[in-house]
Amino acid sequence: MYKIIVPVDFSKKSEYAVKMAAQISKKIDAEIYLLHLVELPSGIVDMGSGSNFSIPESMMYLRKVKEKILNLKTTFFNDEQTVKYSIKFQQPFEGIIDYVNKINANLIVMGSKGVSNFEEMIIGSNTEKVVRTSTVPVIVVKTDSKKIKFKKIVFASNYEEENKVAFNDFLAFAKQFNSEIHLLKINTIGSFESSAVTKKKIKNFVKDFDLSKNTINIYNDLSVVKGITNFAIEIDADLIALTTHGRSGLSSLFNSSIAKSVSKNVLRPVITFKI
Repeated sequence: MYKIIVPVDFSKKSEYAVKMAAQISKKIDAEIYLLHLVELPSGIVDMGSGSNFSIPESMMYLRKVKEKILNLKTTFFNDEQTVKYSIKFQQPFEGIIDYVNKINANLIVMGSKGVSNFEEMIIGSNTEKVVRTSTVPVIVVKTDSKKIKFKKIVFASNYEEENKVAFNDFLAFAKQFNSEIHLLKINTIGSFESSAVTKKKIKNFVKDFDLSKNTINIYNDLSVVKGITNFAIEIDADLIALTTHGRSGLSSLFNSSIAKSVSKNVLRPVITFKI
């Protein structure tokens, strides 16, 4: 059975992730695991005010958390879907990774906090740590998706040999949704490559894979981030797929001088696959 972990902190962003996971599970008959992590000093329940609380107050807090999780379950899932939950006292990113290993999960779907821009969504704090550390794909959700189709998926890469294993994992995911795959290479002023060279490189990269519905696209823009974002908007993509190094997360894709303001209304969810 396909298993999806959804970390929840009851924010709007994590609610968006729950909603997406619910829709994914309907399409591929997956089990959902809602995971709430309480970040605490060892042996102490801290409600966030800086004070230490007694055991009764701690139990009351945990009951409220359970109620909120069950409310998410009844709100976003039907009786035919398998939904489990867990409440753990652990650092967020460590707890998520440990839980992936414990239940042998196939996918993480998580909301992203922070401002509404592509770069911070990917390389910010706990999200970046999970993306960098996770051995399974991670979908990062920034906005509310009314309906999950995954009909059009953009796979953005440099198409170097090291990405092939991750690309194979990506194809396994995409085939579950019968997706159109739009292979994308971004050209920037600082890293330019002719269209002929790029097309040959991409064709050579994918020649040993079974791709039915795909396009090859070379897009010129001021930065990788802008190029990916603008191309995804132009084709009305449902999802953006990227590969990531465990040692550096996705930060190598981005330049700190990139203009950071991208409207949250046009941000697509992003799925990452570890190289």
